[in-house]
Amino acid sequence: MSDPAVSAEAEIRRLLDIMAALRDPATGCPWDRTQSFETIAPYTIEEAYEVADAIAQRDFSALPDELGDLLFQVVYHARIAEEAGLFGFAEVAKSISDKMIRRHPHVFGEAAARDASAQTAAWEVQKSAERAARRQSGTLAGVPTALPALTRALKLTARAARVGFDWPDADQVLAKLDEEIQELRDELSDADPARLSDEVGDLLFVLANLARKLDLDPETCLRLANEKFYRRFNAMERVFEAEAKNLSELSLAEMETGWQTVKAAERR
Repeated sequence: MSDPAVSAEAEIRRLLDIMAALRDPATGCPWDRTQSFETIAPYTIEEAYEVADAIAQRDFSALPDELGDLLFQVVYHARIAEEAGLFGFAEVAKSISDKMIRRHPHVFGEAAARDASAQTAAWEVQKSAERAARRQSGTLAGVPTALPALTRALKLTARAARVGFDWPDADQVLAKLDEEIQELRDELSDADPARLSDEVGDLLFVLANLARKLDLDPETCLRLANEKFYRRFNAMERVFEAEAKNLSELSLAEMETGWQTVKAAERR
């Protein structure tokens, strides 16, 4: 639990002062002084993933530190903007506060109470109005290109579904998946890298759609699959190490036997 004696406002002020000191042209850190929006952006994405990983691992003792790293990224960008005369941290905080109040009139205004589904619909209407105010036209406007590809596929198809451009159910998506697999098979003989890339992309896009139709997040599905592979491969390696065997010296059939042994042990 947080210490009630610690003031959030004071700690935010302290963090802003630390950031200003790091960027000081005369006495700041040489590395921090040279950073820009573009060089810091990859770290921002990385820190967001580390927050998600701590949550996925239910490592709540590490979560405050990871959230702090992410907050530092916000402060970093705001400081760079302030130095350029664009905006400061106060504008960032005001912007999100104003947005939350605007998007929750049932809490902060006179609108009637809503259940979760009604709030989701109202939220999307408000977001559409905000995009229109920014002169972003079109159903797919405003879906960031920098999102992970599977996440962007999920968001693009969800947007298209709102205007009825969607498969009726998961079975229809599976039929499309079969079609895309066959198209990929047809390209294998020519092995044209551009065509193969196009077909694999189509396959992944349909899989993202399938996850959406099943109310799943494709990025989470793949992350869990990565972790499962990591866990099982390490376990398989340990099995062979206990037998004084090196993976690089084994046949694929031997490794497959070890893999199946690990899978069976997990299921037990």
